[in-house]
Amino acid sequence: MSITLFYYPRSASLAPHLMLHHVQADYQLKLVDKKTDSQKSASYLRLNPTGRIPTLVMDEQPIFESAAICIHIAESFADFRLIPELGQPLRPLFFQWLTYLNNTLQNELMLRFYPQRHTSKPQQVESIKQAQEQRLGDIWMVIDQQLCNKRYLLGDELTACDYFLFMLATWSIDLQYSPLSFANLRGYLQRLARNATIVAVCRIEGIDLTRFDSERLRYTL
Repeated sequence: MSITLFYYPRSASLAPHLMLHHVQADYQLKLVDKKTDSQKSASYLRLNPTGRIPTLVMDEQPIFESAAICIHIAESFADFRLIPELGQPLRPLFFQWLTYLNNTLQNELMLRFYPQRHTSKPQQVESIKQAQEQRLGDIWMVIDQQLCNKRYLLGDELTACDYFLFMLATWSIDLQYSPLSFANLRGYLQRLARNATIVAVCRIEGIDLTRFDSERLRYTL
């Protein structure tokens, strides 16, 4: 099986990268340099016509969209149990939460980070940012409540949902409503920050995991 992940550090390719490391896949990383708009090159667009990152090529089959890639990896390496098996009660909840993270949290984060894409009036940009901060706080509260008395998002076992959530959390630490300002999320993310796969992949991508501990101090003083 040949596997190549087209990625950019600290982007939506982080969750698939974590998944590939977790399942001990024999894979190659290929940097798509956003600084030079490589994601808009003709060669990349042939793999991913959206011109976005990531793209996974597995046995010559390109797949785009981070959540879809995570599902494909989980099902291709089913022995690692990163997705509940067909017929298990947690399987529909897996899809529920992964969809919520992808369609709701990630979309709202994109609106917060790129408000200028959603208005033709530059004077509205700051008001969009402020509205999004409150919206994101509401979303983090929903997730925080789900984590009450749970080690992972679905319960006792880590799944692809947890890697996807950790990816989105790394984007959000500096926002007004940081996920670390919620008690259940804070403990959960600090545990994940010590996960061997997350430590290894974040070292490759240059993500500073010590920030999770420093942020904990800020919110508990």
